[in-house]
Amino acid sequence: MRRHLTNAVYGVIDYASYPIGMLLVAPIVLHRIGASEYGLWMVSTAVVSTGGIIASGFCDANIQRVARFRGTGQIQPMVHTVRSQFAINLVLGSILAALTWAFAPYAAQHIAVSRMVSTAECLTALRIASLLILVRAVETVAVSTQRAFEEYRSSVQISAAVRLLTLASAAVLAFFAQRTVSILAATAVVMMLGTLLQFQQARHLLGGASLWPAFEPEATRALLKFGAFVWFQALGGVIFTQFDRILLGVSLGAQAVAPYALCVQFAQPITGVTASGLSFLFPYLSKNAETLSPKTLRHTLYKAVAANLAGVGCCAGALLLVGHRLLRIWAGVAIAESAVKILPLVVLGSALMGISATGIYALQALGQFRIVSIISLGSRAALLPVMVYLLHKMGLEGLAISRVCLGSVALLVYLPLWKFIAPRTGASQSSAAPEASFALQEGPHL
Repeated sequence: MRRHLTNAVYGVIDYASYPIGMLLVAPIVLHRIGASEYGLWMVSTAVVSTGGIIASGFCDANIQRVARFRGTGQIQPMVHTVRSQFAINLVLGSILAALTWAFAPYAAQHIAVSRMVSTAECLTALRIASLLILVRAVETVAVSTQRAFEEYRSSVQISAAVRLLTLASAAVLAFFAQRTVSILAATAVVMMLGTLLQFQQARHLLGGASLWPAFEPEATRALLKFGAFVWFQALGGVIFTQFDRILLGVSLGAQAVAPYALCVQFAQPITGVTASGLSFLFPYLSKNAETLSPKTLRHTLYKAVAANLAGVGCCAGALLLVGHRLLRIWAGVAIAESAVKILPLVVLGSALMGISATGIYALQALGQFRIVSIISLGSRAALLPVMVYLLHKMGLEGLAISRVCLGSVALLVYLPLWKFIAPRTGASQSSAAPEASFALQEGPHL
């Protein structure tokens, strides 16, 4: 229990370090170099996050597979899995970086529509972001491997230090009137150093084995077959978690992104803190899925859902109480007046999304990646045209409403989870037991 609590605390620190740091830095950037530069910075970081998430979409499969082998003490299959994951992420990261680089001139013209930032500056910023996609894709291999070992301390210390250093450099550069390109260049240097440190920690956990990327046949097949659903889920996830800001910037220009991005930054901890605090459930359940009794599994999940609800409720309530004042302090009256109109909707959407965290972790740990992927992709595919329509008709408020819709459909994960773990009586229990056992055993090979 103590180890789980420690991992939960580090999970929260890992997540919270960036949004809290970003909120502290935002006033400096806004007041020193302006809303347009801040908007360009937000669009660029959204590009990095979007590409990084898509390129590392197979990493949940890496966590589950390494955790399973760790539970049975099989070292060599773990190494093969990590090396194969490295190769997969390297290929995906390179493809996405190249596509972003090629698409950058088109996007730059639209982002610079307000003429408050130049097209050349937007182009340079987006191309730096494209290279950072590859760095992020590589980094997540090492981070996911450490999480499979339920070792959060070292990876969180490194990632938190990287985030704080990048934000501190952004604040210093903005204070001296340096623009977005300089901020992104400094970010690139710090991220590459952090990636090297993460791999040193991962190699230590694997006994110093070489982690040079290689498509190990058996491990690669398993990761691709098992992780394809996770990858599609990640692809669908970025439509609303990151793509909205990119779409907003391309549609209305960099300056329009500022109020919406601030609301999202304030509301992100509602989802992120609870999800990060409960992230230890994934490797824990993956490792012990075949040994936990159905009753113990249910009780564990009941406790997790209760903690999930409490965390979301506290964060959302606090933000609704003080959000308006914080927006005025952080961004000034002009931006705050635009942002405060959409803040309650963004908060509600984030709260609903945060409540789904336990259900997603549990289904994935039990090998039900297919179900989670279908729910995630189906809902986002249906809501994408809604988001575009609402943005066109209602602007910022329309995007905020689309976040509420997304949070609502995310709760659908609890329906299949309940069917999977619900207690059965009489004949149905005896007939269902072999099926449940088979599902747990076959889960990693979906």
